[in-house]
Amino acid sequence: MVAQRGRHNGAAAHKRTRSPGVPDADNAPTAELPAVAENGSDQQVRARSIPEAAVARLAVYLRVLSAMAEQGATTVSSEELSNSAGVNSAKLRKDLSYLGSYGTRGVGYEVQVLVGQIERTLGLTRQHRVAVVGIGNLGHALANYGGFPGRGFPVEALFDIDPDLIGVPVGGVPVSHLDDIRQVCAERQISIGVIATPPAAAQTVCDRLVAGGVQCILNFAPVVLQVPEHVEVRKVDLAVELQILSFHVARRADAEAAEGPVSGNGAVMRS
Repeated sequence: MVAQRGRHNGAAAHKRTRSPGVPDADNAPTAELPAVAENGSDQQVRARSIPEAAVARLAVYLRVLSAMAEQGATTVSSEELSNSAGVNSAKLRKDLSYLGSYGTRGVGYEVQVLVGQIERTLGLTRQHRVAVVGIGNLGHALANYGGFPGRGFPVEALFDIDPDLIGVPVGGVPVSHLDDIRQVCAERQISIGVIATPPAAAQTVCDRLVAGGVQCILNFAPVVLQVPEHVEVRKVDLAVELQILSFHVARRADAEAAEGPVSGNGAVMRS
């Protein structure tokens, strides 16, 4: 999934050059996010710039920790959490240090405290109302997905252009016409818009969402959207993800072919 920064009047974003002190994505900062005190208070102790890659991992840690909490876990070691999240423990400890959380030697991290710290940092202490535009197969599935409301993302508005869908409830929410995006989003205080339309309609839909006060957009259409500077866009291109997986499969097959066939006892047979 690719992040796209906002752009003024559709102009191309300024090119960023990598400085010697920024070797990888883990050092590329996002906007300033508040660090959270170890006692879990809401007071902003110190503003820290959290790298984009670390923000993505924090979301993974939250999912793992929430599952642990549901199973009754009260504490977790960095090794346990890193194994469950699929990262090394050193990287995990660095990520959690952005929150001001360092754990206790021999005890680890308190699960509920860490959940609260991550939720506050990710802005999940309040609900973000979601609108889905394009109620085809993908949009229909998103509208019916029951996991969004429980995680603070209730779907409050649906839009399409098909007259047979207008007024029909999907997931309990009636579908509105595309022409009503601006008014409905403003009235229902929608903060996140999901675009699941054909590519040709995506930019028009995006413009209407922004006009309705939407600040963040999740874009499934295979196009680059032009948005104002204050709007954040996340692009999900399933075809690109499949092509990346294809690359890894092909590379593995080439490596195995280069090593030669394997005999019945597991030894590599070379000519």
